[in-house]
Amino acid sequence: MNIKETSRAPVSQQIHKVETPSTSGTIGGMVSVEINEKKISVPLGTTILEACRQNQIHIPTLCHHEDLCIAGVCRICVVEVEGMRTLQASCAFPITSPVKVKTSTPNVRKARRHILDLLLSEHSGECYSCIRNGNCELQALAQEYGVDSYTFGHVSKPKYEVDNSSYAVVRDMSKCILCKRCVRTCIDLQEVGVLEAIDRGDKTHIGTFLEKPLADVVCINCGQCINRCPTAALHANDPSDEIWAAIDDPNKHVVIQTAPSPRAAIGEEFGLEPGHSMTLQMNTALKRIGFDAVFDTNFSADLTILEEGTELLIRLYNALVKKDTSVKLPQFTSCSPGWVKYIEHFYPEYLDNLSSAKSPQQMFGALIKTFYAQQIGVDPADIVSVAVMPCSAKKFECNRPEMDSSGFRDVDYGLTTRELAKMIKEAGIYLPEMPKTHFDSPFGDASGAGLIFGATGGVMEAALRTVIEFVTGNKTEDIFEKANIIPVRGFEGIRYLEIPVGDKVGPVPDLIKSIVPDWNFLKGAVLKVAVAHGTANAKKVMDDIKAGGKFSECHFIEFMACPGGCLGGGGQPIPTNEEIRMKRAQAIYAEDESLEIRKSHDNPHIKMIYEKYLGHPCSHLSHKLLHTHYTKRGKYIT
Repeated sequence: MNIKETSRAPVSQQIHKVETPSTSGTIGGMVSVEINEKKISVPLGTTILEACRQNQIHIPTLCHHEDLCIAGVCRICVVEVEGMRTLQASCAFPITSPVKVKTSTPNVRKARRHILDLLLSEHSGECYSCIRNGNCELQALAQEYGVDSYTFGHVSKPKYEVDNSSYAVVRDMSKCILCKRCVRTCIDLQEVGVLEAIDRGDKTHIGTFLEKPLADVVCINCGQCINRCPTAALHANDPSDEIWAAIDDPNKHVVIQTAPSPRAAIGEEFGLEPGHSMTLQMNTALKRIGFDAVFDTNFSADLTILEEGTELLIRLYNALVKKDTSVKLPQFTSCSPGWVKYIEHFYPEYLDNLSSAKSPQQMFGALIKTFYAQQIGVDPADIVSVAVMPCSAKKFECNRPEMDSSGFRDVDYGLTTRELAKMIKEAGIYLPEMPKTHFDSPFGDASGAGLIFGATGGVMEAALRTVIEFVTGNKTEDIFEKANIIPVRGFEGIRYLEIPVGDKVGPVPDLIKSIVPDWNFLKGAVLKVAVAHGTANAKKVMDDIKAGGKFSECHFIEFMACPGGCLGGGGQPIPTNEEIRMKRAQAIYAEDESLEIRKSHDNPHIKMIYEKYLGHPCSHLSHKLLHTHYTKRGKYIT
């Protein structure tokens, strides 16, 4: 770890930000193209598909996705290009010289219809009972092109067995159309590489290493493949039937916690444009469904900041004052279960760098079956704890055998945003029309810091809002306008920030006085932090750390498994792309700015839980309930 002296310029002028360079833009000049007798100009290298979409000309696609590299394998996007002997895939045809294109000729229409008929001939099952009924791209195209019979026949029974070995992701390859979106997602977008196209010709299929089930390969359960699959070949493992059974059981006390990202996205499942927050309407709907109590995961996100931030300060104190060479820095965030699974598989030698703090979901689960159970006088064995998350990996996380510090399974079921929307619809509720209801006690409302956990950089920003005030004694607003730490926000793959502490430090807050006597060891220091979202970017940071690069000098790094952070999670509404993720982020940040309390340590309910129950951050009881530890073998121990 390298801590250096700062200059004597004002703190607000000493903050340094380094971002990965943008790769957007075009090479060369403009090219004239004629599409359906309409003349337009586009940048050199623009594909025909991009040019059409920029000019509101509809072309159907299946293998194409805005987040992924070009494949050109489904051919549903074919068009006529003057001078070309055959039809061309518009998604893979770059415009490098003037061309004339027609997108709706008889040949184009017939070719697209034949392609659909061929795809449907090997697509098993019927639509009514399919989990993607009403939101299936193949189904939508069949309707668009008037498919009312199976020209080339239809398979009578599934060709492959369903793989439901994973708590998170179910694979039904009989519904696969070989678009390879999942392969490109896993290899290119996430750089995990679980899925691949195997064999050739009519034997081609998407499989795993040695055809092993998902539970037995290096799948990190992120669910990004689900969010890009056009059919139901991939979907989340849905526990809603078990949850309905618990709700209907009069002997069960069923509670639910809701994460910030689902609220910013669930409106999309009811026809709203991305970017509409449905927080309080969701609370009402959940009560009408039959949940006995509705809690805000942002509360335990605030708790995570106190525990994780205190842990970081303890690590720095032990390293700098006690000269403990066993302290591992940088400290990595641990609230993304997909990221935790990724580091377990690919960088197990760095497990000690992970914060021992559990995710907000698991912290809340432990408190519900201990503190909450005591408060309401209910046997924790009769409490069913449900979590609504934007993430399919949360299903895996709550089922890890070591997540039982309450003496029971801390969280019984993980629901995705999509699954919750389905339950709300099943109850005959139209969410946008619901009145607004606040969260239930005793945990109450949370801070804006907990809310922004949903966006990439949010955990870092929330932590900095607290650590800055703990150490300097100054308001975060004195350094960042309105406490908005803009340098860690955004969708660049990796962000880096340096924050000088300065020569003056504040008193140690009463909450952690028993842990750190003073801040003198941080005078003149520069706090170095970084943010990475998507495991492909996490890989870049980890490889840099292994090589002793810039990120090895950081003190704290936020990692999120999913592009865009939780708001781009594998359990969020389909479709998702960068534009949609940005609108969801705007909804989260707008709600944060509307709140009176925007820092975790200012949340009175957090102060209450420490005074009444936990004692102080990183106390013995906090470690028992809210933390996990890792062995060198990569297994949790509590």
